[in-house]
Amino acid sequence: MTPIGAAALPLALVGFAAAALVAFVLTPVAGRIAVATGAIDLPGAARRIHAVPIPRAGGLAVAAAFVAVGGLVLWYNAGASVVPPVFVPPERELVALFAGGLAAVLLGFLDDRYDLQARWQFLGQLALAAAVIAGGSTIEFVNNPFGSGVIRFTGAFAAGFTGFWVVGMINSINFVDGLDGLSSGIAMIAALTLGGISLQASQNEPVVAILCFVLAGSLAGFLPWNFHPARIFVGTTGVFLMGYTLAVLSILGTAKVAVALLVLGVPIIDTFWIIVRRAAHGQAPFTADRGHLHHRLLDLGLGHREAVILIYGMCTMLAILSFALSGSGQVYAFLGIVVAGGVVLYLLTRHTGEALEASSYDPPQGISFPDPDALERTAHDRDV
Repeated sequence: MTPIGAAALPLALVGFAAAALVAFVLTPVAGRIAVATGAIDLPGAARRIHAVPIPRAGGLAVAAAFVAVGGLVLWYNAGASVVPPVFVPPERELVALFAGGLAAVLLGFLDDRYDLQARWQFLGQLALAAAVIAGGSTIEFVNNPFGSGVIRFTGAFAAGFTGFWVVGMINSINFVDGLDGLSSGIAMIAALTLGGISLQASQNEPVVAILCFVLAGSLAGFLPWNFHPARIFVGTTGVFLMGYTLAVLSILGTAKVAVALLVLGVPIIDTFWIIVRRAAHGQAPFTADRGHLHHRLLDLGLGHREAVILIYGMCTMLAILSFALSGSGQVYAFLGIVVAGGVVLYLLTRHTGEALEASSYDPPQGISFPDPDALERTAHDRDV
């Protein structure tokens, strides 16, 4: 760690703690907003685990903590110069991070409230990707897995690859959001890893590291409410925020795409092979079913918390591996995970045709909700 990184570390830790406190305090407020607006996750679909209505849109609290504390930290640094200006990302890229994050929250909340069709969600994701590109954050190179140096991208290809990256990250978080605390915990591990990597001498991006720690703190403050048995879900509101901010933070400054690929290997590989399996059976890629890794672990007899903690452990080991490897080694490790993950998922699902049965899909949902007074009582009983 460089002297500048060491000087930024206390501010990063303070940002983590402050964001955790803000998110913890605001999560019950987000729950009441969800109940009041009808953003409720109803039980009943075959792939859903919960048995009572649960408020969605917990991502509102995560977003408020990240934007408020992140903005305050940047304002403080501008005056105190903890991090010299030369190590601060361009202003338009920071604007794209925060403004795009708020736009992601709005789009996600609309889905939590109105159950938008997949095509509208996808269009929203494309709009978010366009905001990243317009803000000047593009993936200009990746480590060369076939030799030394890097592979550089320019022009339209760089923009297209960046758009694919943003949309892919959002959907990877979305697809793994199936158990209490799973997506928010994985995103927290990823944010901490990106923050730690950004403090290393090879990267030397202290402001990016600080913002990663603030995001991780926001998720840490939310997790006590979201861990099994969850009293509130992060919802599409939080999924869009987590996917978007992780995508942008991983490409700010020196691109850390290989690091993000590695630490998020579990949800990315799950997403990839789920789409392949659905396409092979003639189903739409975004059709909801219970063929995900976390569903298979439950079917094998693991408890809810056990399955979540096991996947946390996988992501943590990959995070440690990302610190141990560098350059093309991270890319090779990810490719190895693609193959190994595919084999594991095949072995888990080869006798599970029920995951593709029509009865396992979520039925179409309208915009009607149970009696609001009953939902208020349910939320009160669960201390939300």
